[in-house]
Amino acid sequence: MLDNLLNLVKEHAGDAIINNPAIPNERNDEAVEMASNSIVDTLKNAASNGNFSDIMSMFQGGNAGNSPMASAMQSGLIQNLMSKFGLDNSAAGGIASSLLPTVINKFVNKTNDPNDSSFDLQGIISKVTGGAGGLDIQSLIGQFTGGGNTNNSGGGGGILDSIKGLFGK
Repeated sequence: MLDNLLNLVKEHAGDAIINNPAIPNERNDEAVEMASNSIVDTLKNAASNGNFSDIMSMFQGGNAGNSPMASAMQSGLIQNLMSKFGLDNSAAGGIASSLLPTVINKFVNKTNDPNDSSFDLQGIISKVTGGAGGLDIQSLIGQFTGGGNTNNSGGGGGILDSIKGLFGK
């Protein structure tokens, strides 16, 4: 998944990073990787805080590039660009806002496309939770996608009951 995401960012990095004079050419790969990491790190942070509803809502259609998760991803990228490249807030914000919404929308579309196996929601959840031993990812996904949950012995308690205790909360 991480390689596919990195390739997706590279594919769309053109004007935002590659052709941007604020990013030295010899550091283009570093900036692309930083953008990819911003997406993954935000998803991991949400998962570690038990915010699976935020993650899942990003993958449920609409304009994912303008979701609260996307805003968090952009904020993380802006901070990293400012600290690593010495960019001001405006320049870093320009890069983040021109690159991430497109990448996030493509990421979500590819994840939701049954004919595209480059990303799958179960793999993404597994990756950001680190495998979270015992978490029934299919049941978790089913609760958000309307696929039902046939394995939930609690018979209803909802998503929070399914992941209770995973992250020491």
